[in-house]
Amino acid sequence: MGLGAALERDELERLAGRPLRLNFEDIVNHPRLPEARRAYLDSFSEVYGGDPFLVRLLLQAGRFLVFHSAAVLEAAQDLSRRETWFTVAALKQQLAMFGYASPRQIDHLLARLCEVGFIEQSRAPGDGRVRLLATTNKLRSHHTEWLAAHYVPLARLYPDHDYSPVLSRNRAFHVLHCRACLPFTPVGARLMMTLPDTLLFFAHAAGPLIQNALLKAALDAGDLAAEVPYIDVADRFGVSRTHVRNLMHSAEAAGLVRIVGRGGRSIEILPRHWVSYDRGLAVGMYLHDVGNLVAMRQWTKEHADTGTTALLDRTLTATV
Repeated sequence: MGLGAALERDELERLAGRPLRLNFEDIVNHPRLPEARRAYLDSFSEVYGGDPFLVRLLLQAGRFLVFHSAAVLEAAQDLSRRETWFTVAALKQQLAMFGYASPRQIDHLLARLCEVGFIEQSRAPGDGRVRLLATTNKLRSHHTEWLAAHYVPLARLYPDHDYSPVLSRNRAFHVLHCRACLPFTPVGARLMMTLPDTLLFFAHAAGPLIQNALLKAALDAGDLAAEVPYIDVADRFGVSRTHVRNLMHSAEAAGLVRIVGRGGRSIEILPRHWVSYDRGLAVGMYLHDVGNLVAMRQWTKEHADTGTTALLDRTLTATV
């Protein structure tokens, strides 16, 4: 990751308030990384594979970012402090870090999530000009599943680390984790910009879903260089075949795939694609482990405080 990554490590340690326990190089060079990649692709497929509605809803990168940012901003909200309110303005400021700076575009993405019952809007008490936002149980349920899928590869590589609260879909821990992640958003956005191949897919509707489906198909075939049909993913994810074909041409121009087969209806996934995908996966694991460190520190403290209170209650009861 170079000098930029070294500087980000300093920033991550500053934000975490402690040394990190993982190095990016150790993750990307881990001998079991292919196993972790497979586990992630399977988990990702489970999150989206059984719910066509979610697939259609989150096809657009912008709408997904609204969905993810909503979970984080609401968790960090303190209604006694106006500057932390989960508002439309706060959402737009968050999305600007990822290049979504058009207020009209964000209003449109937000309207769709409100329309399908993922987000609700209300006027702030005492100030009708401010629109407060709130997530629904529908959004929180899916985000909990989404977050757990991203910890599956970490648990494969580092079984001695405790990722059990997030993997068990504990709702209280999910809120704590989202709150802990807010200060890390600018670093995450900067690191994402170091992944041009990842951004290539992220910039296209259903891009990550298409990419993961094709990589999983190659793994299922037992051959990383297997010829994989790609046109059928258009029907699976509700996008046009022209859209998928154009995406594959862009991926071919970037040296990630080679279009092959009769009529150019299949692709061969080139070695660079696996390398760049693993790099992106490793960046995600690197950041998620930091988030878990911060969240677990608070989680452990809260449970220790609860345990102490319970012990005092039992002692007082026995004394009486």
